[in-house]
Amino acid sequence: MSASSQASAQKVLVFDFGAQYGQLIARRVRDLHVYSEIVPCDITAEEVREMSPSAIILSGGPASVNAEDAPRVDPAIYELGVPVLGFCYGHQITAVTLGGTVFHPEVGEYGPATLHVEGGALFEGTPAEQTVWMSHFDAVRDVP
Repeated sequence: MSASSQASAQKVLVFDFGAQYGQLIARRVRDLHVYSEIVPCDITAEEVREMSPSAIILSGGPASVNAEDAPRVDPAIYELGVPVLGFCYGHQITAVTLGGTVFHPEVGEYGPATLHVEGGALFEGTPAEQTVWMSHFDAVRDVP
């Protein structure tokens, strides 16, 4: 199977937690010739299994994972054997769901920051140093 055929056979689900950039994430995946679909964050693991994704991306969102009414994710999605990448809220909800802790530091991050990439296939072909936008008022304290 050619690389192009392989990419087109893949499917990435982007879980929507209300981030402004959920569409951007899905678009960037499509730019790599991989089908992506935005799904509600409360989709069940069984619904995800039926969609047979190659990967899952959990987007960010405006909520705090420690809020009583914060959006949650079905914990069983982490048991599907599908790679999961979390951005911002998606990273934090993954930590909390899997037994880690998230706290509210005295000072949040808001504005441009420098990301230093130290290897890994995920960042292959990207600059070793790049400017990113931070908008966080919670942080993972204990990784599960």
